[in-house]
Amino acid sequence: MQITPPPEPSRRQWFLSASLFAATFLTTTLAGLFHAGGDVDLLTAALAVSAQPSVVLLGLPFSITLMAILLAHELGHFLACRYYGIRCTPPYFIPSPFLFAGTFGAFIRIRSPFADRRALFDVGIAGPLVGFAFVIPALAVGISYSKLIARGSLGGGITFGEPLLFRWLAKIVLGYSPATQDMIAHPIAMAGWLGLLVTCLNLLPIWQLDGGHIAYAVLGREQQRRTSLYATVGLILISFLGWPVPSYLLFGILLLVLGSRFRFYHPATLNDDVRLGRGRLLLGAAALAILLVSFTPVPVSFG
Repeated sequence: MQITPPPEPSRRQWFLSASLFAATFLTTTLAGLFHAGGDVDLLTAALAVSAQPSVVLLGLPFSITLMAILLAHELGHFLACRYYGIRCTPPYFIPSPFLFAGTFGAFIRIRSPFADRRALFDVGIAGPLVGFAFVIPALAVGISYSKLIARGSLGGGITFGEPLLFRWLAKIVLGYSPATQDMIAHPIAMAGWLGLLVTCLNLLPIWQLDGGHIAYAVLGREQQRRTSLYATVGLILISFLGWPVPSYLLFGILLLVLGSRFRFYHPATLNDDVRLGRGRLLLGAAALAILLVSFTPVPVSFG
């Protein structure tokens, strides 16, 4: 079957994409100042850069790494859509004033239906796999520049949860032992950590998240609907493990609200009878494994 190439995104869409990319690069660079060791808010960071422009260089390791991970993720989706003749926008980045990340992530808008479950699977999994391929070296490099200190020697402050993959790499690269040590993570390591968080959240098998596309393609529409409901409720309940900072709560509620608009169903493909084949099923199992090793129940805590 010959696939007709979709229309190119308009100049206006590319201009909007480039503008949002530039704005997000700025906010993530300011966030990089926070991760470089400055206890700053957005206004303080902006004033520091305006007073001494060279300060901005301290934020670049974080912003370049994080933007590369997010861009790789979205280009994976974009190129898969182009391959299958699916109309979509360029990647749109979302800047954020909060210096924890400096961004709310990125997305593409898909403007035509999926032909079948194979196309849906490939578009859904392409982003997480390509992004994950950038996360691994970012974590390895960032952890190698990080410092280990005696556990509890810093007292209070912000603590970031450690996914299994983060701990495994830290053990291999630095000999990290979380029972007796704390890590002062380099900004590149923090960008990789955020890349893991973005990857695992996108791989949740919920509605129109990447994991929802994959689950629909593997399980079918009805089973994917049930899986979405269970996963969303589970995510909301897990949020309370981090009380009084239920990190996933707002995200879980938003997923419930969006899902309710479609009676919690994923939009159907044009042909649900196409089988995935063993290769794609193995990739689906790999995506599940990536989700498990990237997830942390309490991503952020204080004190």
